[in-house]
Amino acid sequence: MNREKEKTERTRKINTRLVTAYIVLVFLTLLCLFWFYVLFVNATRSKAELNQGFTLIPSHYAGKNLYNLFHNSNLPILRGLLNSFFVAFCTAALTTYFSTMTAYALHAYTFRLKKAAFTFILAIMMIPTQVTALGFLSLLRKIHLTDSFIPLIVPSIAAPAVFFYLKQYMEANLPMQLVESARIDGASELMIFNRIVLPMMKPAIAVQAIFSFVTSWNNYFIPALVLKSDSKKTLPILIATLRSADFLKFDMAQVYMFIFMAILPVIVVYLFMAKSIVAGLTAGAVKG
Repeated sequence: MNREKEKTERTRKINTRLVTAYIVLVFLTLLCLFWFYVLFVNATRSKAELNQGFTLIPSHYAGKNLYNLFHNSNLPILRGLLNSFFVAFCTAALTTYFSTMTAYALHAYTFRLKKAAFTFILAIMMIPTQVTALGFLSLLRKIHLTDSFIPLIVPSIAAPAVFFYLKQYMEANLPMQLVESARIDGASELMIFNRIVLPMMKPAIAVQAIFSFVTSWNNYFIPALVLKSDSKKTLPILIATLRSADFLKFDMAQVYMFIFMAILPVIVVYLFMAKSIVAGLTAGAVKG
């Protein structure tokens, strides 16, 4: 009897904890989604309606706001979308590929200063981007790379946070016996990396590719310093340009529509890649 009571009591406590956890998670989810809904509602309202105050009921001006936004002669919207996608895609591809290569080098090889190299890479994470911005701009002027996408893409190869995650995942999920077997069979190191290591790292690479894409897509600081031509500006810069327009020409409804349109691709990416994100994070958290 006592054992049954203890078992029942334990089960009740577990159920209570689960219910509490679900309630908290549902509340936090609704809290996060609420602001996206507010953004959507404001994107469907006119400038006059926005001046009237807050509401949770969508209006019918979404089409007009979208039309006015794409017919704004001062904002190359489609060009900005293409620029942001190009920069974000190249950044995600280079970041994940070369970070995986760096992680593999430190995981698979034994050499002098291996621990020092690992510590140095992690120490770079502590340096804020703003601290190196002036020196970075000075260097770009000297090598004539201002107003170019190259400074936005190439430096992304050095991504300590991505490297650290991929190395931890590699230590948990990449058996060195497989690599040694490939070497015995005569495979080159580059072939081993591209045909064995990369496929085994797919879940982790997918996670970091998504995060790198989103980070680059939302990046404003460096593009605002580097890009000057309207034809090369990315979406965050165009949003800031629209927001800082003259008061008489300023239309907050267009700003909300522009912001909603800018975050929509990110939401779609997260929705379609949600399983990959969960799989990658779960596999990286469990020691194999």
